[in-house]
Amino acid sequence: MLSVQERAHIAQVWDLIAGQEALFGAELLRRLFTVYPSTKVYFRHLGDHPDEVQLLNHGQRMLQAVGVAVQYMDNLRAVLSPLADLHAQVLRVDPTNFPLVIQCFQVVLASHLQGEFTVEMQAAWDKFLTGIAVVLTEKYR
Repeated sequence: MLSVQERAHIAQVWDLIAGQEALFGAELLRRLFTVYPSTKVYFRHLGDHPDEVQLLNHGQRMLQAVGVAVQYMDNLRAVLSPLADLHAQVLRVDPTNFPLVIQCFQVVLASHLQGEFTVEMQAAWDKFLTGIAVVLTEKYR
């Protein structure tokens, strides 16, 4: 799925944000809820107006899952299977929302990393995150 260069780009970006998963994840959620308010329905446990601690905690969990996917990008199906089951069978998240999360995450990456987040890196991350979304939606079939 990913070329050697794309894998390198993904690892390089992850190295830049590793350890800041909570901050990046919270910003992703704030952006998601602002730009796509209908997505809040899938985060009812955070309430109508989530506080910073809630956003940091859930954002960290989301990006820790992305970190696991980075570590095991050759085996996404096996690694993400429990998460796919959760989203499809328990949470019943409409899979059309995954591209919205991808878009918001890439905006967060670009806004923080600026010149370090090259066009090639963005393309690699887009491909990688789309691969994650495909794996997460396979349990819907």
